[in-house]
Amino acid sequence: MIELTGHTLTVEEAKKVIYDKEKVTLSPVGLLKVNQSRDAVERIVKEQRIVYGINTGFGKFSDVLIDQEHVEELQLNLIHSHACGVGDHFPEKVSRAMLLLRANALLKGYSGVRPAVIETLIALLNKSIHPVIPQQGSLGASGDLAPLSHLALALMGEGEVFYKGEIQPTLPVLSKEDIMPITLQAKEGLALINGTQAMTAMGLINYIEAEQLAYQSEMIAAITIEGLQGIMDAFDEDIHIVRGYPQQIETAQRIRNHLDGSLLTTSQGELRVQDAYSLRCIPQVHGASWQALDYVKEKLEIEMNAATDNPLIFDNGKKVISGGNFHGQPIALAMDFMKIAIAELANISERRVERLVNPQLNDLPPFLSPEPGLQSGAMIMQYCAASLVSENKTLAHPASVDSIPSSANQEDHVSMGTIGARHAYQILQNARRVLAVELICGLQAVEFRGPEKMAGATHRFYTAARKQVPSITKDRVFSKDIEKTQLWLQDMNWQDFNSNKKITQ
Repeated sequence: MIELTGHTLTVEEAKKVIYDKEKVTLSPVGLLKVNQSRDAVERIVKEQRIVYGINTGFGKFSDVLIDQEHVEELQLNLIHSHACGVGDHFPEKVSRAMLLLRANALLKGYSGVRPAVIETLIALLNKSIHPVIPQQGSLGASGDLAPLSHLALALMGEGEVFYKGEIQPTLPVLSKEDIMPITLQAKEGLALINGTQAMTAMGLINYIEAEQLAYQSEMIAAITIEGLQGIMDAFDEDIHIVRGYPQQIETAQRIRNHLDGSLLTTSQGELRVQDAYSLRCIPQVHGASWQALDYVKEKLEIEMNAATDNPLIFDNGKKVISGGNFHGQPIALAMDFMKIAIAELANISERRVERLVNPQLNDLPPFLSPEPGLQSGAMIMQYCAASLVSENKTLAHPASVDSIPSSANQEDHVSMGTIGARHAYQILQNARRVLAVELICGLQAVEFRGPEKMAGATHRFYTAARKQVPSITKDRVFSKDIEKTQLWLQDMNWQDFNSNKKITQ
């Protein structure tokens, strides 16, 4: 059971909730603050104080006062008018993450919602009822207004939800699970949608999957090193210590651990003096991507525990401030950084694929073919990898450098962070397929060399991978192999293979 406090949620805890379906409970201390904040909102309504979002319009309509008898209607209209997301829906795991993160943010006690709102979010989470939320339509400032409005619809019994493997109308599902839809009261609609939880949830999923892929990329690279009889001197600890980047040092250490005891690696001067950069510079390139991922994790854990509503309520309502914590710039920049980092893991992987299949660059059968000429072998798999990395270069263009004014120029700078997060997810899927191609080619290369000569760690991975993709004995539809391998990489429990976790400095 994970207890939400509004302040202490970690990536590791979120992973347990999102992927392992661990149940969530709410901190009593947090609920006390929520009650105090809600009391403040109700006093404001009763006293008819003019406060943005409670008894005014929104955005450019912030100067329009709303009569007390229309305050609830104001919140309902807000959700209905803002629920204009379009396109494919977010993956279900992202929707689940959004429920978790929105509940955690509201539990901080600065948003003025009733406990019932947060409790309903958690009820959906614990019952695995996940709102269907379109991916497109958020500018990433004024919060993720459109996506979070679709989340809010589910709390009201409207829209659609994922439930037991199907998309179903919300109200019957809530009824089946004895969950009462909520009627939004003063400020609650605004509190639900004024936040960065769509981009942060997508970013959280990106990080969790990118971390696993980064570890896997090192194991796959180690198998390629064996397939190409790579030189181990380039991974000597002294080289990396004198440069000083912890992530580079750690990557080199993991490569050494993966290849400990291998009879397929060589020393400098034994077969050649130097390897190409795509082998020799693995610690420098992969290590730099780890630096970016560490940055992303730091920003995510801050944002996951941040108050991103507007306005925010302090001192029991004595101070209500309209600010800009909904602006997604910190996550937008982090997602753009992540895009480049993951794209680079794919770029260097594709170059290693080229070295595995190009007969001018190795002593293996051309294109790893069992019958060169008659059988094309892995020739077009390299084409596929090249196409994917080229697509990634387009997707890696930063979303955060763009801004389009909205709400009659009241909201004149926006982050586009949700676009960045979505593109990062696309890059991640492409990168996993590129690494699947490298793995298939690496397996074939070490098979020519003799798998019995592999290191213990790489041989275990080789054995498991061979259950997914058999040896290339003749040409076949390799698309199926690539897809099966990438799904295996996505779904595997990496701890079954990872005996050398990334060191925490």
